[in-house]
Amino acid sequence: MARVVLSAFPMIDPETYREVLGDAVDEPVEIEVAELGSTENLIAAADGADAVVTDIDTPVTAEALDALDLRAVVRSAVGVDNVDVGAAAERGVTVTRVPDYCTDEVAAHSVSLLLACLRSLKSYDDDVAAGGWSWEAGRPVRRVSASTVGFVSFGPIARRAAEQIAGFDADLVAYDPFVESGEMREYGVEKAEFDELFDRADHVGVYAPLTDATRGMVDADALGRLDEDSVVVNVGRGPVVDADALLDALESGAIKGAGLDVLAEEPPEDDPLVGRDDTLVTPHAAWYSEEARDDLNRSGAADVAAVLNGETPEGRVDPNADWL
Repeated sequence: MARVVLSAFPMIDPETYREVLGDAVDEPVEIEVAELGSTENLIAAADGADAVVTDIDTPVTAEALDALDLRAVVRSAVGVDNVDVGAAAERGVTVTRVPDYCTDEVAAHSVSLLLACLRSLKSYDDDVAAGGWSWEAGRPVRRVSASTVGFVSFGPIARRAAEQIAGFDADLVAYDPFVESGEMREYGVEKAEFDELFDRADHVGVYAPLTDATRGMVDADALGRLDEDSVVVNVGRGPVVDADALLDALESGAIKGAGLDVLAEEPPEDDPLVGRDDTLVTPHAAWYSEEARDDLNRSGAADVAAVLNGETPEGRVDPNADWL
């Protein structure tokens, strides 16, 4: 009998896993749900398991992989920054992810954050709630079509966002060392170097995964290249943006505002970026729709089934991928 341990994380639906694995795997599959959240909990819960379906909060380290005898680690998300993919490959453990379950959702969320900040919706709502009724409460507001929007990383989510923003007639530029300029032009986007993007962009959306190369890449120097009407949106990973530098830029008035779906620490504890008048923060919810959650669980379960059946899962992460 195969044994699969699922994180008790709310994104992960045990009933979907039971349904898919029951239909797709010939041998009986025992499914357990466990509170993970730490390497120690992972080792204790997944002892004797063939596969573990993990969450964003659980580090899957070389230490954990040595202590366990896993065949697969399924990351129930797009990113794998909490999984030591190289160590897994060295130990013959397949790592999978679900790269496209929430492309539309995150793209739409990023555009929503951008427009809400650009149009000063939070300031207007607060003013009306306090008894005001003034168009000046959100000043200054600049015309979207007169702006340049930059994308840090240009994968599937950023491309979908570019398609959506294109309807507002803004100019679009992107930085991504792994995407050719011709591919960007197909989306009406001009390729730029990192510093050039921040020099040219009025507003910046951060879509980058968290790697050693991207950690803290949106730093004080980058933010200093923007102007006082600029908005920064982050739907990638919190630590890609230097939180102290972003706070300094907001407090000094160097930029207009920020829309953040991800933070350096989640959930936040006394994060000074939370609760500011010039900042919109959502609880890492950009991925969410009922349809996306169903896709996430069915795709993850299909990957587990493929590994248990001795097949290559669709969501397999290549340990030699350039972006890792």
